[in-house]
Amino acid sequence: ASSLISRTSVITHKLPPLTPSTLHLKFLAAPINPSDINQIEGAYPLKPIFRNQLGDVKFDPAVAVGGNEGVAEVIAVGENVKEISVGDWVIMGTSGTWRTHAEATPEDVIRIPREGIELIQAATVRVNSCTAYRMLKDFAKFKKGDYVIQNGANSGVGQAVIQIAKAWGINTINIVRDRPNLRELSDHLKSLGATYVVSDKDLQSKKRSEFEWNTGTDNGDIVLGLNCVGGKSVIHMAKLLKHSSPVVTYGAMSRQPLTIPASQLIFQNLKFYGFWMSHWSQVNPREARLLMLNEVIDLIKQGKLGSAVYEENLWGKDEDHYGFLEILKKAEEEFKGKKQIVKMID
Repeated sequence: ASSLISRTSVITHKLPPLTPSTLHLKFLAAPINPSDINQIEGAYPLKPIFRNQLGDVKFDPAVAVGGNEGVAEVIAVGENVKEISVGDWVIMGTSGTWRTHAEATPEDVIRIPREGIELIQAATVRVNSCTAYRMLKDFAKFKKGDYVIQNGANSGVGQAVIQIAKAWGINTINIVRDRPNLRELSDHLKSLGATYVVSDKDLQSKKRSEFEWNTGTDNGDIVLGLNCVGGKSVIHMAKLLKHSSPVVTYGAMSRQPLTIPASQLIFQNLKFYGFWMSHWSQVNPREARLLMLNEVIDLIKQGKLGSAVYEENLWGKDEDHYGFLEILKKAEEEFKGKKQIVKMID
């Protein structure tokens, strides 16, 4: 078994009794994100919440529930809780979504509307969509015709960037790893709103004048670069940016270091930043998070922001008690191409 699976187990326990100030939740769906896997491996800076007790079961050493994103339905409400009702959908403000039921307080959750948003969209709204939203909103000012260029464009964040940029009138140049089904992938990204799609191989081999966007009529500049890959991909992408533009790194899928040529610092005056959605959520007030979520959900309701390509996995029945480990194993496979979603069933 992989080190990931060996560190993961499935535990059954009863919910603690409801108190006047607590909630009982029934989880409906939760994704398995790369950051969740990194967290289990111990390679993620944000540590999960470890507990010596879950419901009626005690543990030594302490255990943590995996998963940092998902949607749950409120099934019971303490008498002192006024702002949340039975039947509401909520997303967690803390980790621990890979379970069928949980106890929580109102401060642990954020209520979201059920109308106009699908289950999987609600389950995946907190990480990828919000990351894309913040990077497009916080790092550059776009004028009509301008571009954002990104690598890893077929990732969950990449697909959200394409759709939000399209809704906001921003052009996108989308770099993807060369593959046999490149045309199929390109067509899919363009159906989401991608302006141009280019392979990393072409990005490294073609001259600047050969790219499609240089023959267009928008006369826009490439004013923002988004990097989730690392390595040489960033150097070639950054060469295309307008002078003094920002390059934002939010991932390192290649696990290669980010080496910045002196020319891009001195002559292009590019600005290199890092972005981590978890840190943004920690340092910004709840009101700012609610505003962001409401705006992202509005895009979903308008049909301008859909789900990334995913595979739905049913889990929860007693006879399939340990099926979750198989789902986790699938999610760990490199270049799977689909986000693994766990849909809880009674």
